[in-house]
Amino acid sequence: MKRLSVLLTGILLSLGLAGCGNAGTETATQSPAAEPTAAAAQTETAADTGGNTGTGSTLVVYYSATGNTEGVANYIAEATGGDLFELEPVEPYTDADLDWTDDNSRVTREHDDPELRDVELVADTVENWDSYDTVFIGYPIWWGIAAWPVNGFVEANDFTGKTVIPFCTSSSSDIGDSGQLLEEMAGTGTWLEGMRFRGSASESDVAEWIDGLDL
Repeated sequence: MKRLSVLLTGILLSLGLAGCGNAGTETATQSPAAEPTAAAAQTETAADTGGNTGTGSTLVVYYSATGNTEGVANYIAEATGGDLFELEPVEPYTDADLDWTDDNSRVTREHDDPELRDVELVADTVENWDSYDTVFIGYPIWWGIAAWPVNGFVEANDFTGKTVIPFCTSSSSDIGDSGQLLEEMAGTGTWLEGMRFRGSASESDVAEWIDGLDL
């Protein structure tokens, strides 16, 4: 009887040890299987969020009152492979607003009262701004300075590390100090001397200027 009891006890102990061994093997098998899953998740997250998603290193920003500056901006974008960003006032200027010969027109009143020149824009920041290292800024010349709808964009952005190149359109006025005034307004960036184009500037005129910049 005693021998039977000892025998049964030995069998039970053997079964218990075998069970513990199987449990340990399962745990060790599951852990490595979980690691690749976590690593894959990390890789997917990095792919989703890492790196610049900008479409180019050159951006052409412009405000165009009558379409002349827009034409030059398109030529610059074509020559540089750059992206375009149009500055649009929330309250667009009508033909009557732009009649500088009318003392009561919007643009004349804004010229006479600098406090009225804070023109709200539909958007004053650009997606993927950090991906651009060269920024062209275009505008018509109003009373010898840059048309003030561009001011809000210049003030809203940090140009640190960027090369900034102003350009303007005018039937008679030169670019004057307009680019320098924008540079002072920005306070950051490396600003190059700008260029004035006629309203009827051709694509070849613009391409020749771009070639001379040696960007």
